[in-house]
Amino acid sequence: ALLLTAPGAHPAEVTLLMSNALKTVMEDIAPRFESTTSDKLLITYGSTNPLKARIEKGEAFDLTILGDVAINDLIKQGRLAASTRVVVARSRLGVAILKGTPKPDLTTADAFKRALLNAKSIGYLDDGLTGTYLKTLFARLGITDSVKSKYRNTRGAEAVARGEVELGITQISEILFQRGTELAGPLPSAIQNYTDFSSAISAEPRQPDAAKLLLRYFTSPEALRVMQANGLQPASAN
Repeated sequence: ALLLTAPGAHPAEVTLLMSNALKTVMEDIAPRFESTTSDKLLITYGSTNPLKARIEKGEAFDLTILGDVAINDLIKQGRLAASTRVVVARSRLGVAILKGTPKPDLTTADAFKRALLNAKSIGYLDDGLTGTYLKTLFARLGITDSVKSKYRNTRGAEAVARGEVELGITQISEILFQRGTELAGPLPSAIQNYTDFSSAISAEPRQPDAAKLLLRYFTSPEALRVMQANGLQPASAN
């Protein structure tokens, strides 16, 4: 409570542009923050690359959480305040399956490869951080052409829940959040991709004080516990 106290402050509407990987966390954190401060969080979720493009086109916002590379690039462009940058969490990729269905073997890179080759359909977002990494990974595993025919450009966990694809590949935090799916497992360590998600305030925020307060809250022990409970790791994790 002391962390969120801002004497003399008036309730504000804080606009956030945020990676889908943090959606499960914000479902818990946002109500806590709003009830303590009386501020209202207006959150738009999406993949890092499309949200980065919206910022580059001049969309107004107060605070963003995106993949670390995108945050650093936006700081270089002068669109984010460098002094406010904070690494919030680290995320891993996992495979989503329909709840109750048999889990494929994902213990090794070869097992992961077989699981994809045996799957009838696979879903992930092509324009997000996941899609960018998977293109390189599939080429490395020699399965680019084999996967192409069964690939669907869609949010992996949601598509699995709707019965549109057999396997969905996305951030583990998204899989745990999606009702109707379960985590078959993380990608094997030899081919796992870790993404640090960082937060920073807009170079021209409309609600700078409220944004700073929220930024501080993201690094509080309470917020870190929520993140860990939802499949995210502290940014310092290996």
